[in-house]
Amino acid sequence: QVQLVESGGGLVQAGDSLRLSCAASGRTFSVRYMGWFRQAPGKEREFVGAINWNSGGAAYADSVKGRFTISRDNAKNTVYLQMNSLKLEDTAVYYCARSMIRTIFPQDFDSWGQGTQVTVSS
Repeated sequence: QVQLVESGGGLVQAGDSLRLSCAASGRTFSVRYMGWFRQAPGKEREFVGAINWNSGGAAYADSVKGRFTISRDNAKNTVYLQMNSLKLEDTAVYYCARSMIRTIFPQDFDSWGQGTQVTVSS
């Protein structure tokens, strides 16, 4: 089991930046890929991006590419989502999750954080 806790969400204005954190504990040695997802009210959970824990390589959804960056600090067992140039449509609850395989599908992730709210206002 891996326990994940997100933090860093809040209320910001369009164009601002925000950095989310996801701290992992428990069987952290089992982490292979860490993904970020988001879910807006009444919408399906959507893939934001994911990072290979070992290599640091990351992939992103087209909607956030060029604006969001995923990184990790191995010593702190923490993954980050740096969000720049935030838009109103970025408003959602953001979740981090663990997967053992390279994937973008929520059902393939077996451990999830509780989520952190990001609200972007005009």
